[in-house]
Amino acid sequence: MLGSTHGTLTTDSRRARVSACGEPPAPAVHGRPADVDDLDVSGRPLYAGVPDLDRFFRPESVAVIGASDTEGRPNTGITRQLITWAERVGARLHPVHPTRESVFDIPCLPSVADLPEQVDLAVLLVADPLPVVEQLSEAKVKFAVAFASGFAETGADGAAAQDRLAAAVARSGLRLLGPNTNLNAFERFRDDLDGPAIALITQSGHQGRPVFALQELGIRLSHWAPTGNEADLETSDFISYFAERAEVGAIACYVEGLKDGRSFLLAADRAARRGVPVVAVKVGRTETGARTAASHTGKLTGADAVVDAAMRQFGVIRVDGLDELQDTAALLARARPPLSDGVVVYSISGGTGAHVADLATEAGLRLPVLSDAKQAELHQWIPEYLSVANPVDNGGHPVGDRRGRKIIDAILEDPEVGVLICPITGPFPPLSDRLVEDLVAAAEGTDKLVCVVWGSPVGTEPAYREMLLGSSRVATFRTVGNCLAAVRAHLDHHRFVRGYRSPFDEAPRTLSPSFRKARALMRPGQQLSEHAAKQLLRAYGIRVPREQLVTSAAAAVRAAGLVGYPVVMKASGAQIAHKTELGLVKIGLTSASQVRDAYRELTEIARYEGVSLDGVLVCQMVERGVEMVVGVTHDDLFGPTVTVGLGGVLVEVLRDAAVRVPPFGEDQARTMLTELRGRALLDGVRGRPPADVDALVEVVLRVQRLALELGDELAELDINPLMVLPRGQGAVALDALAVCH
Repeated sequence: MLGSTHGTLTTDSRRARVSACGEPPAPAVHGRPADVDDLDVSGRPLYAGVPDLDRFFRPESVAVIGASDTEGRPNTGITRQLITWAERVGARLHPVHPTRESVFDIPCLPSVADLPEQVDLAVLLVADPLPVVEQLSEAKVKFAVAFASGFAETGADGAAAQDRLAAAVARSGLRLLGPNTNLNAFERFRDDLDGPAIALITQSGHQGRPVFALQELGIRLSHWAPTGNEADLETSDFISYFAERAEVGAIACYVEGLKDGRSFLLAADRAARRGVPVVAVKVGRTETGARTAASHTGKLTGADAVVDAAMRQFGVIRVDGLDELQDTAALLARARPPLSDGVVVYSISGGTGAHVADLATEAGLRLPVLSDAKQAELHQWIPEYLSVANPVDNGGHPVGDRRGRKIIDAILEDPEVGVLICPITGPFPPLSDRLVEDLVAAAEGTDKLVCVVWGSPVGTEPAYREMLLGSSRVATFRTVGNCLAAVRAHLDHHRFVRGYRSPFDEAPRTLSPSFRKARALMRPGQQLSEHAAKQLLRAYGIRVPREQLVTSAAAAVRAAGLVGYPVVMKASGAQIAHKTELGLVKIGLTSASQVRDAYRELTEIARYEGVSLDGVLVCQMVERGVEMVVGVTHDDLFGPTVTVGLGGVLVEVLRDAAVRVPPFGEDQARTMLTELRGRALLDGVRGRPPADVDALVEVVLRVQRLALELGDELAELDINPLMVLPRGQGAVALDALAVCH
């Protein structure tokens, strides 16, 4: 995160500012050094290199600092597990302890300096890893893991200790996992499973257990990165690394707090470019959850609406529960790209089919009505009185003979169908066994997705344990909700990556001509008057009404004549945030006498309220249009963010807004509008003409450019209302508030 500063904002000085604020310089990209073009106009990196973590996960040599074989001591159990793990991955292990000659019959070295070779990985079983990091630096160790707790998760003193550790690591040249991490990276992974794997990242090791257990259901896991407090290596590093691994089909994350917003976006961008799905539980949806996460990992959780928007913007699939994380990651890792987004629900019960079809539609899935020809084909095997339009109800009996497979094949042959979902609410052998057998056989012979919901609470039935879980082509779920959410995520992911264009490729790298004019208006630590805020907008090509700032009643009358009646008059001053509530706005003035009276009344109210004025604005009156709000806020995690929503005096009541983190393109600006509950107002309702959506999108993009160029100096910008006129007539910023850092 960049701090507030008010120096000259050339590209070079922005680089200096990044350094002054304690952020690392832009990292090397694919082996080349970072340069000026690797930063956008805000001084934030546009690229991030991929850390080479091969020797972390598959080291050739390991040192265990503080190794022990004394029974009953925590270090003994850890040492034993590390010895077993090192044997399994073929690594040479060197115990290090100042007072022991051997540990578990392995010769023990007294210090890091006595290591016989340059080791790839050092595991620190010591209470204070800081002195050891400095020793590891001299020994040129590549990676280290610190299990010790008592750092940022404990409060201010712990955070200061973690800062000292992070600084030592940065100087050392090694990469550190932790502190406050665990042994999850050194678990036993099954090596007898095939197919694309899930790579797992967790900040709390226990929360990764359900995903790790997927191996017992035949789903492969390749890596587990328990990031802990992330003094150095962070979630973003592992996302970038896993996205480049050929064996990784999906990345599953449990995130309590993000260390750096831009790093996370760059990592998500890398995964999106490569089509690798990232599924994440992100703690902090509620105030209580956010507090708990901060106390556990000592990191900012960020405003959840911004985190949610940023994830959606870069294709990260956010889920709430660990069961959803399991099911969604498993499906995305293994399912082939969809041939169609059409979903058919197929069941032996009309009630079950109707219920699931309702839930599927509510989940946003498309259930096409099967063609008359396809329905006629299905009625060869299904009685005419049963509905086969979608959902398809077979009545039960056909699953017991050859008709069952023919029905499934006929459904999957329909080009409109990309996904078949079959809910089996409970076992009813032998028919349910035959149904499962047919579904598995059909799935093996198609590129389309076949999903089964096995609803039995027991889960020990052979049809489930042996046939469904034994198939790599059938996606099996235990709940309808998780199935539908995973299918929706699967379809959304592939739709997203097909149209994905990285916004970092198009992000501005040089300052616009608007910047010099705009920056001259900034007043550090102050709120700008409406007049100055509108000048800021005008500098970036955002249209404002015709208006003049006057300091006398006579000047107000002259200005009204030039602006053109009717006019609006407003008090203008740096201290005024909500003019309407104070009575400092007069609208619909149609004569010179009304203007003179309004001027006197506005100045008297301001004097009574103790508000300093720089004058009174006489403005063109703009009436016909849709009132919107477009604004900029500064998020602690991501920096400047852009918001668009329904505006006017009820903006805080309606709370209908969408957020994006720059950089983003026109497609995302338009998507923001589709997320608004009141989107229909822009299309024209009750005889009103459609609004100029293109002009609104252009304002959002211009505000984004302003946010990028002034974002670290601009604490807040609020254009409310932005009057969006009928199509082809543009949009006008009727009022604006700007607060400088």
